[in-house]
Amino acid sequence: MMTRENSKENSKRPEKGQSMVELALTFTILMVLLAGVVDLGRAFFTYMAMRDAAQEGAAYGSINPFDDAGIRSRVWDNLEQVVSDPENVTEDIAVGLDFNGPRCLGNEIVINVDYNDFPLTMPFLGWILNSQTIDIHATIKDNVLKPPCD
Repeated sequence: MMTRENSKENSKRPEKGQSMVELALTFTILMVLLAGVVDLGRAFFTYMAMRDAAQEGAAYGSINPFDDAGIRSRVWDNLEQVVSDPENVTEDIAVGLDFNGPRCLGNEIVINVDYNDFPLTMPFLGWILNSQTIDIHATIKDNVLKPPCD
């Protein structure tokens, strides 16, 4: 004859490690999600820094439209947040400069900053995207403020 106490003991034995297994599975999933969020946060930070650098170059180019080297220099100076060692990644980052029309008042200056092969640290994110790198592109358009058109 089974008493009430014996039935409680027998019902708890099969579930002895269940909580530990649930914790391990849940913790693994949460860590994968956290690592993915950190990786995407890095990519978003890089995009925003590239966009700010392009904006700085466009602002300088709107006043000095004929100084291509100065415009590119302004962009590169502001990319130091993104690029800690510019000699190693200059082939990955390209700064494009374009003008829609002559370089005079009212026409448009376009600055493109491309970071090809931005590395992802999260292996599962790379598996989902089918690549361990992504391309980040930032474009800024601004109006040329001087000199006036002839």
